[in-house]
Amino acid sequence: MLRVLGILVAVLFAVATAVVTWPAFFRVDQTFPIAQVIAFRAPIAIAFAALAVVFLLLAIARPVRGFALMMALVAIVGTAGNGATVVMRGTGTTELPAETATSVRVMTWNTAGEATDPATVAQTAVAMSADIVSLPETTIETGEQIAIAMRELGSPMWAHHVEFDVGVNTWDARSTTLLISPALGDYAVIESSQDGSSNTAVLPSAVAMPVNGDGPIVVAVHAVAPRQDDMDHWREDLRWLADQCATDNVIMAGDFNATLDHMSRLGEDGGTLGRCHDAASETGNGGVGTWTTALPALLGAPIDHVLATPGWKPTGSIVLRSLDASGSDHRPLVVQLEPTG
Repeated sequence: MLRVLGILVAVLFAVATAVVTWPAFFRVDQTFPIAQVIAFRAPIAIAFAALAVVFLLLAIARPVRGFALMMALVAIVGTAGNGATVVMRGTGTTELPAETATSVRVMTWNTAGEATDPATVAQTAVAMSADIVSLPETTIETGEQIAIAMRELGSPMWAHHVEFDVGVNTWDARSTTLLISPALGDYAVIESSQDGSSNTAVLPSAVAMPVNGDGPIVVAVHAVAPRQDDMDHWREDLRWLADQCATDNVIMAGDFNATLDHMSRLGEDGGTLGRCHDAASETGNGGVGTWTTALPALLGAPIDHVLATPGWKPTGSIVLRSLDASGSDHRPLVVQLEPTG
């Protein structure tokens, strides 16, 4: 009887291991609570490694040796599968390639509202030579302060924004600001973003179109977090974002509140999300956590992204880990893109 029970426990453990290691195969990558768990691939790998050690130690005792070895084998598979995913997506690079005459640098940073000093954001964007800056949880008043500070540092920017139901005591997450360099031309946020008729469901994203028709469509992203009561809104947000990647000339950046695992069934024509490709994972940073700064970068969740359609090729990226004490619970991500046409 105990032998049968041991086999049953081992089988259930193997199924659970397979689910969290290959969630898309089981089509549970957007299902509560699996979606929340798989956002942290490296901690999952560490947990499986710890279990493998425990079961190998238990295998010293003859009465439970067979059971312990079965459990250890499954835990080793879980360690290898999750660890390999992190490594393949990239564990971090330390610098960007040299800029070219055609390169565009994109920075995204969820500033957590007033938690981050506008001067810090401006100095970081200028130091990174950012041409596009996506700032979820940032009001237009703060965005204008950042733009003015960048201008004074020699990098002028136009400030655009979208806000939902903003009042005196409204959380700054209801605002998203987008800064675009005049070198990319004149831009305007489209009306459907402004009035919310076509937008992410709970928190605002801003779709900015080039007025002169030459530059890329730029989308500053803020999808809602996958809390239990917001799972439907979260899934709706990811589908809406995938739909924005319909042309060859789109750049999206912001807080997607989703990792590559959550996007795995939303790609088209080889893309990560719609026809957009994830720049960080293609340049060695896809496994580096951008949230939360309370955890070391490799233990965090990579939920902030820069994505672009096939008209752009990522040539480098960096997750800035030196700003963890700046106030925000997110790390900035900076990506360099080159036009392919």
